[in-house]
Amino acid sequence: MSKVRIGIVGVGNMGSGHSRYLTAGEVPNGELVAVADTNPDRIDWAKDTLGETVQCFETAEDMFNSGSIDAAIIATPHYDHPPLAIRAMELGLHVLIEKPAGVYTKQVREMNEAAEKSDRVFGLMFNQRTLSAHQKMRDLVQSGDLGEIQRTNYIITTWFRSQSYYDSGGWRATWAGEGGGVLMNQCPHNLDLWQWICGKPNRVRAFIGFGKYHNIEVDDSVTAYVEYENGGTGVFITTTGEAPGTNRLEVVGDNGKIVLEGGNITFWRSRESVSQFCKEYKGGFGSPEVWKCDIPAGKGGEGHKGITKNWCDAIQSGSDLLAPGTEGIHGLEIANAMLLSAWTDDWVDIPVDDDLYHKKLQEQIDASTVQKEEGGTVLSVAGTH
Repeated sequence: MSKVRIGIVGVGNMGSGHSRYLTAGEVPNGELVAVADTNPDRIDWAKDTLGETVQCFETAEDMFNSGSIDAAIIATPHYDHPPLAIRAMELGLHVLIEKPAGVYTKQVREMNEAAEKSDRVFGLMFNQRTLSAHQKMRDLVQSGDLGEIQRTNYIITTWFRSQSYYDSGGWRATWAGEGGGVLMNQCPHNLDLWQWICGKPNRVRAFIGFGKYHNIEVDDSVTAYVEYENGGTGVFITTTGEAPGTNRLEVVGDNGKIVLEGGNITFWRSRESVSQFCKEYKGGFGSPEVWKCDIPAGKGGEGHKGITKNWCDAIQSGSDLLAPGTEGIHGLEIANAMLLSAWTDDWVDIPVDDDLYHKKLQEQIDASTVQKEEGGTVLSVAGTH
């Protein structure tokens, strides 16, 4: 194919953003040919904004069956990501979904199984993976330059949101509509980066504030402690109620410490293994010689557009995906484990107990006083579709 014919499901905030760079021709090997949205106002917007060459459909199913598209970008509320992705792949379409992969791991495992059975290209909009600073951090850790990880600290509190933000949509900040708060909406990128760079922990103990700073029922403050298989530890702190916030990732290994903050990477590199120095040094209060190194991180990255370009390349040439859709479960599993830890007031192992999390999430929905989407229908997660 000369260009991948793309349809977008959902042209709200994120979907309309994807439509703009596609219609501007900023993805050379992809073109927007269709959109689908159940909201008539968004269809009117698409007709007025995207031009006559873009077909408009009232349902995703109609667009999937139209024969007009080769691939679908899914930019709907979170619960809809897996069922729409599965349906698109069943109909032979390539799929790129917005974050998060889904709300609960049981649902996402079903989607991943469908993807593995399909020969379609399945990607996830983890646009933060395109940024050169994040890629350099991953390289420094994965290459072994830092040595074995001893500790990770991720403070990501630059997600301040006002009450009016949460009041702007009936599905926002509800267990039934969004499936969570800061962990499910703002932090999927950060949780993905944390595990992409440092690896996935094997158990979690989390302390979470539900509506601590806002009149909402879901999480808006999280402090979590994790342990890794090698004995290393980590802390993850996030909130939407703090300003000014901090965005700082610190990774300590046997060869020193790497800090990413403000787009800059600093490597305090030990001239010798810290563990070896600890065992062999005979002088009492001494410590290894350390060099402070400013690491060239490169410039930026193409963000959402870069992920879409990469996805189209993979469709056309079989090249590797930067963010395979099946990897979306990793960060989600950490988020599910954190919430389950808070609900049970206990440690939670990873892999998380899918059925237990599913049960506890349903309990939150059942107890909710705002169990409705915009159409007023009471939701349930009793089934995976």
